[in-house]
Amino acid sequence: MHYTLHQLQIFLKIAQIQSVTKASEELHLTQPAVSIQLKNFQDQFPIPLTEVVGRKLYITDFGKEIALAAEKILNEVYEINYKTLAFQGELSGMLKISVVSTAKYVMPYFLSDFMKNNPGVELIMDVTNKARVVKSLELNEVDFALVSVFPKKLKVNCVELMPNKLFYVGNRDLKFKSAPGKKKLFETIPLIYREQGSATRKAMETFISKNKFSVQKKIELTSNEAVKQAVLSGLGCSIMPLIGIKNELNNKDLQIIPVRGLPITTTWNLIWLKSKKLSPAAKAYLDFLNSEKKGIINQKFTWINNF
Repeated sequence: MHYTLHQLQIFLKIAQIQSVTKASEELHLTQPAVSIQLKNFQDQFPIPLTEVVGRKLYITDFGKEIALAAEKILNEVYEINYKTLAFQGELSGMLKISVVSTAKYVMPYFLSDFMKNNPGVELIMDVTNKARVVKSLELNEVDFALVSVFPKKLKVNCVELMPNKLFYVGNRDLKFKSAPGKKKLFETIPLIYREQGSATRKAMETFISKNKFSVQKKIELTSNEAVKQAVLSGLGCSIMPLIGIKNELNNKDLQIIPVRGLPITTTWNLIWLKSKKLSPAAKAYLDFLNSEKKGIINQKFTWINNF
């Protein structure tokens, strides 16, 4: 057998995502290039690694075993690289962070300078829903998680980053002859929700319950980006985090509709398990945050005070 580290990396990514197209996007390669490498890798085994059922790619049981072996091999290679850098006096290692979908508008700004200053550190950032974020933290799959609501069952440490403001938002075509009452906004206009378990949804439901509204028309979507596109298209209105709609507000594609009791303000918190033994890279990142977060907020996020 003459498979390469590059082929192992490609197959592992395909096994994790179960999609050649998405794997090619994450690896920044063309789909044909990934398909060719997958075929070349498969040709070295007498047993199928993958199978296609109804146009969907599945990893066979044998393929899953090979993926686990590939992950171990690649981790050993990364460890060699880290040790080399450590002997050269450079900070090295893997930094793994899981963030809820809305936090993708926040977290990169608190990582950029750290990653530039420490080229020996590699970053994996998983953008997913709250349930998966909490699960990955609980299973010790990540170093840190960025959330706006603390998980109830986990003992965690935290660093507060910045406020998270949620406003009632509609598209630019929504017009009223006079200032609308809260009852009209919530009981006659379709309201677009995030999925169950989302911190944004919980904040919405708490606000609605507190005001004793009876929502007649409800739409549920599974990401902040999907909610934003639905509001832009005129499907309805929503209570949305300000951080994710800056460009749409500046372009006047979306509008904030004043509602008494809004915005709802929570806090973005970087959390980690109290029992977690942090790597040198993770400890260095916490030191970076504690010394630089105020400057980052002043440089990148003062615009939120305009709303």
